[in-house]
Amino acid sequence: MKKFFQIFYVALILLFIYAPIFTLVLYSFVDAPIVNIEQAFKIGFSTNLYKKLFADAALMKIVYDTLFLALIVAVLATLLGTFGAIGIFYSKGKLGKSVSASNRIPVINAEIVTAVALVLLFALIFSESRSYFAMVIGHLIITTPFVVLSVMPKLKQMDSNLYEAALDLGATPFTALFKVVVPEILSGILSGFMLSITLSLDDYIISAYTKPAGFDTISTYVYGAMSKSNANSSLPALRALSAIIFVVIILVVVLKNVHIRKKEAK
Repeated sequence: MKKFFQIFYVALILLFIYAPIFTLVLYSFVDAPIVNIEQAFKIGFSTNLYKKLFADAALMKIVYDTLFLALIVAVLATLLGTFGAIGIFYSKGKLGKSVSASNRIPVINAEIVTAVALVLLFALIFSESRSYFAMVIGHLIITTPFVVLSVMPKLKQMDSNLYEAALDLGATPFTALFKVVVPEILSGILSGFMLSITLSLDDYIISAYTKPAGFDTISTYVYGAMSKSNANSSLPALRALSAIIFVVIILVVVLKNVHIRKKEAK
C-alpha cells in the first residue's frame, strides 16, 4: 500500500507538470484561433496547423534565425564552458574556488539584471545597445555557466592524474587534452551543448532587450503575437511549432539516455 501511494504521488506530480504541455500538443491538431473541448470536437483534429506553419515564410525565417543563433551560442558556450571547467578543475588554491564561485553568479542572478546591464554597457561602449553581437554576448552569459556545471561532475569522476600520465608518456599538452581528457568528459560536454541550445531557444528577456530592429526570435515573436493576438493569423500555428520543439527535445533526451545505458552496459 505504501509503494502504491508513492507511485501515485509521483504520477500526480508528473501529471501536474506535463498536463499543460500535453494539452498544447493535443490542440496543435485543432485548427482554431480559440481552443476548448467543445471547439476541438466540433472542428475535428487535423494537421492543418503544421501545414500552415511550414507554409508561412515569415514565421519559418524566424525559426531558422532562432535556430542559427542558438547553434552559434551553443558552440561558443560549449568551447568557453569546457575549457573554463578544465581550467577550474586543474587550478590550485583559491583561484579555482573564486572562479567557480563567480561562474554561479549568472545562474542565480535575475536575468533582467543581466539584460539591463548589457544594454547600459553596449550603449556606453558602442553607442548602440541593440545589435546581433550584443544578443550573442547576452546569450553566452546565461548559457556558458551551465556548460561549466555540466562538465565539472565528469571531470571530478575522472582520474585527475590521467593528464599528467599522458605528458609523462610523451604526449604534448594539446594531445593529452584532446585525446585523454576530452574523451573522458564528452558526455558532459554534449549535455552542456544541448542545454545551451535549449536555453538560447527559450530566452526572452535578453533577446527582447538586445535584439536589433527587424530581428525576432521565437520567444519575442510569440510574445508579440500574444499581445496582439486578434490581428495575428499566425498565432494558432505557434501551437504546432511549440509541439515540434517539445517532441524534438524529448527525442534527444530519450536517445541520449539510451546511449548512456548501452555504454554503461558495455
